[in-house]
Amino acid sequence: MLTTTIGAYPKPDYVPLPDWFRAEGGTDTPDPTRGYAETWAAWGEGLEAILDRATIEVVREQAGIGIDVPTDGEIRRENYIHYHCRHIAGIDFGRLTEKTMRGHYTARLPTVRGPLAATAPFLVRDWRVAQAATERPVKITVPGPLTITDSIVDDYYGDPARLGRALAEVLNVEIRRLAEAGCRWIQVDEPLFARRVEEALAFGMENLERCFHGLPEGVRRCVHICCGYPDRVDRAEYPKAPTESYFRLAPALDAAAVDLVSLEDAHRRNDLRLLELFAHTGVMLGVVAIARSRIETAEEIRERLATALEHIDRERLMAAPDCGLGLLTRDQARAKLGALVAAARSL
Repeated sequence: MLTTTIGAYPKPDYVPLPDWFRAEGGTDTPDPTRGYAETWAAWGEGLEAILDRATIEVVREQAGIGIDVPTDGEIRRENYIHYHCRHIAGIDFGRLTEKTMRGHYTARLPTVRGPLAATAPFLVRDWRVAQAATERPVKITVPGPLTITDSIVDDYYGDPARLGRALAEVLNVEIRRLAEAGCRWIQVDEPLFARRVEEALAFGMENLERCFHGLPEGVRRCVHICCGYPDRVDRAEYPKAPTESYFRLAPALDAAAVDLVSLEDAHRRNDLRLLELFAHTGVMLGVVAIARSRIETAEEIRERLATALEHIDRERLMAAPDCGLGLLTRDQARAKLGALVAAARSL
C-alpha cells in the first residue's frame, strides 16, 4: 500500500522563517503575514540557500523513513495559503483588512483590490529543488479557491463564486506549469469544503476541477479535505467541521475530475462505510493524528487500514497522516511516519 504525507513538515531548527501558528499569539495574531515579510527583509537572498538546504533535508528524511510520495514539506511557506497568494497579482499585502476567519478568530488579511492574474512561475523551482533530493515522486500542494477566499478579503469581485472562479483560473496557470515541468503529483488543499458544504457543492467542485483543467495524462490530481486543527498539539477543544460533511461531499467528489481525495480519520474517526461512496476515486486515508503527541503503534494503524479495506478496493487506498505535520516536533513526525510505513508494508 502506497504512503504519502499531506503537506507541511516540521521546519529544521536553522530555518528562520516562522510558521504562522508558531508566531507570537498563534493564529490569533492580528497580522499573520508580518513574520514572512520581516524574515525576508532581515535575511535577504541568503535565506534562499537555507530554504533549499532544509527542503532537501526533509524530503530525504521522508523518503528515508519509507514514504512513497513525499512532499517538499512546505518549508518556504509561512502557511500554505498566503505563500501562494503572494504570487498572485491583485492581492494586496501592503494594506491589510480585518476579518474573522474559519468563523472563530480574527486577523488582518491581504485584500483583493483588482483583477487577479498569475505572475512569474515559482512552484516549478520549489518542486525541482525537492525532486532533486529523491528518486521518489515529490507531491506539490496548492491552496484551493474556496479555502483562499476565507483567508483573504475581497474588495473587488463582490461575489464568492466569481472570486473563486478567478482564483481557480490563476491557480490553473501554476498547476499547468508544474505538470509541464514534470511534476506528477499535485494536490489542491480545500479544507473549507468540510466547513462550507453548500458552497462547495454549488460552485466549489467546479472551481476545483477548473484548477486541474488541461493537465496531461499521468498527473495525479489530488484534493485534501481535513476538518480543521488547533494552533498547538494536544489542545483539548477546537471547533472542527461537522462529522457529516464527508458524507455530503462524497458523491460529488467521486464524480469530479480528481484521482484521489485526502480525508482525515485519525483525530476523529469516520464511519468507514463512507469509503463505499467512492466508487471510482482513490482515497488517502488519514491514519496518523497530527495534533496529538501520542505516537500511534504500527499495529493499531494496520488494524484501521485493514478495516478500511473492507469498504474500498486495495488499489484505491493510500495511507497518510490526517493533515500536514507542522505542529509536531521532528522526532514526533519521524516516529509517526515510521509507524505509518510499517503498517502499510505489513498489509
